Amino acid sequence: MAAGIKDKVAILGMGCSKFGERWEAGAEELIVEAYEEAIQDAGVDRSQLDAAWFSTAMENVNVGKGGIALSTALRLPNIAVTRVENFCASGSEAFRGAVYAVASGACDIALALGVEKLKDTGYGGLPAAEQGTLNPLWAATGSAPGNFAQLASAYGAKHGVNKEDLKRALAHISVKSHANGVKNPKAHLQKAITEEQALNAPMIAEPLGLFDCCGVSDGAAAAIVTTPEIAKSMGKDNIVTIKALQLSLSNGTEAAYNAWDGSYFHTTRIAAQKAYKEAGIDKPRDQVSMFECHDCFSITELVTMEDLYLSAEGTVVNDVMDGFYDADGQIPCQIDGGLKCFGHPIGASGIRMLYEMYLQIQGRAGDRQLSNPSIGMTHNLGGSPVSNVASVCIIGAA
Repeated sequence: MAAGIKDKVAILGMGCSKFGERWEAGAEELIVEAYEEAIQDAGVDRSQLDAAWFSTAMENVNVGKGGIALSTALRLPNIAVTRVENFCASGSEAFRGAVYAVASGACDIALALGVEKLKDTGYGGLPAAEQGTLNPLWAATGSAPGNFAQLASAYGAKHGVNKEDLKRALAHISVKSHANGVKNPKAHLQKAITEEQALNAPMIAEPLGLFDCCGVSDGAAAAIVTTPEIAKSMGKDNIVTIKALQLSLSNGTEAAYNAWDGSYFHTTRIAAQKAYKEAGIDKPRDQVSMFECHDCFSITELVTMEDLYLSAEGTVVNDVMDGFYDADGQIPCQIDGGLKCFGHPIGASGIRMLYEMYLQIQGRAGDRQLSNPSIGMTHNLGGSPVSNVASVCIIGAA
């Protein structure tokens, strides 16, 4: 009977490029930038890597459909490289592949690396998607802001939150993330904003204004994983292990039936429940030290706080306004600036979230270091509110 992967896999090293408008670098340079930090942090040689998982989402503007781009950029020793994509949760998918390979005993040391080069496409938002087989089913409005604006309206209607109170909560979330991003030298956006600026910003899709939307960035992130035993044999201390890693994908229920009211992420709730069970967490509001969630829009972060069972349903607006998720609050959220300010190169984002949790647990987060965090959680979402993939990963000290 399956027993899960708790404490079967350790993070040996991680790396992350500078995110932003990286006009001077191609995808291959970003790959190398993240990898070199990770391999140095891990203290291994590329010849010790048994396999790699490589994530991108926009293959037509980046590196093609296979894994050869990663193998070539890093001159990997002819090992297996598997390219994966799962919408904006592609980075989490790559990490899952590497982690499961180690947990199964198929690999001693595995690499997960994600990259996206979005600025070169010339779009202000994400590049236009190909028609494919799924777009007609889930692209309800044809735009991401429009889709997530409907989530905001549905949440407000269900829980009786008036528009002004909701906007102020969303503004607080954005102000918080910008304040955190100021302390992060690798973040795309490193400028503080005020609540007044957020509330008076140009409207993108009611009620989402300019500062409620994450930008488009270039960047890469990498993780090297192994077993705790191998990490210890290498003389590593302060080892960080995977406590849980769960994915949940929509099956059409949200769009097809009236049971879903459009106010929450069904898949996130399922992934969170499974992750907490795998990690042995029964009181997440008390046990989780910090977390990164998929704040492609401020409303996504707000709703996700309830879907992760950190705020009771219908209460998150009060928690946000009380500073519960601020840097000095009980459970800091987006301490590195999040997608909103660190940036959102799609294929890299899931691994970038883990990068921050890993640094925090090891006490290496610099000016944004929290006081003795023990459990870090990431939530990575791909798709739209109507049809999506949700990933929840929990890490902590061995």
